[in-house]
Amino acid sequence: MIYLDYAATTPMSEEALETFVTASKNYYGNERSLHDIGSKASLLLEACRKQLANFINASPASIYFTSGGTESNLLAIQTLLKSTKKDGKHILTTSLEHSSIGNYLQVLEEKGYEVTYLPVTNKGIISLETIENAIRKDTVLGIFQHVNSEIGAVQPINEIANLFKSHNILLHCDCVQSFGKIEIDVFKSELSSISISSHKLYGPKGVGALYLNPRLSCQPLYPGTSHESGIRPGTVNVPAIASFVTAAGHIISNRNEDQDRYHSLKKILKAHLHDVQHLLSFESSDEDCIPNIIGMRIIGLEGQFVMLECNRHQFAISTGSACAIGMQKPSETMLAIGRNEHEAKQFFRISIGKHTTENDLIQLSNVLKLIIKQNY
Repeated sequence: MIYLDYAATTPMSEEALETFVTASKNYYGNERSLHDIGSKASLLLEACRKQLANFINASPASIYFTSGGTESNLLAIQTLLKSTKKDGKHILTTSLEHSSIGNYLQVLEEKGYEVTYLPVTNKGIISLETIENAIRKDTVLGIFQHVNSEIGAVQPINEIANLFKSHNILLHCDCVQSFGKIEIDVFKSELSSISISSHKLYGPKGVGALYLNPRLSCQPLYPGTSHESGIRPGTVNVPAIASFVTAAGHIISNRNEDQDRYHSLKKILKAHLHDVQHLLSFESSDEDCIPNIIGMRIIGLEGQFVMLECNRHQFAISTGSACAIGMQKPSETMLAIGRNEHEAKQFFRISIGKHTTENDLIQLSNVLKLIIKQNY
């Protein structure tokens, strides 16, 4: 089967696998234990923390290892709301956010917070003017993902951070889809927090990271917790973290080359679908989008049907975020960019990665054309 669902998860790289096995054999101690075996694991953990911090131009003390993007998102929002020095319960965001954030915002609304979901353009971009017009005296937090997982739209987070700074508003940014693909400099942008996930960049599942701006007076959520400076409880998975940071280093070192290749592959796919373009809608723009995520519709056909037909022809694609699959709901991203419910249900996503070849996309285009021919 040809795998084209890299935005959902990635296979572990050989380097990450090797690091995981080696670290599991040699650094198995609990990093909080005071004996030499524990100290050895602690030294590796702190080396990983320093290396990951270097990738985003952060202080090592601002990096906290977690179980993945969802936990990082939840910890970030909870910590920022607890740590803000500004009075108010107003939050700004969009309906494009990952389900882990969208679901938690509903919980916050039940607790008395007011959430404003800002509109985006038909390409999924939020404008600074829209944000500025929505800011109120009681606005304490903004939550904006860096890259959308369904269409790859890139938000202007540096500009948003600058705007929020002047209003003393904290900003959390979900960087799960952008880390390793777009340069992130938290010192320059002065983001309040970001979330990162290992399994999106050829590392193991079940591990991620949270960055919290050290200028904030962050209060631990769980009193008495010794791990990760009190940010989260539970024994730290040092081998998985070492594997995660190894994978991150490799993807960052090849970032420019990979992004150029993905741009070329996206062009190849579109070129081979040119003769049926009147029956297709590319929801991912060629501008303000990362090239490895390609959102599409075959007009008149449900995305789930297209996905199953592709699966039958040995292609693994998606109908959107894997965290929302099975809910039989139209894509929130599609609705946000102006598609009606019928059109939103037509959405499917192709996401390419380091193992994707030109021939893979040529074969996929042939399958998509076959699906169109059989159903029109």
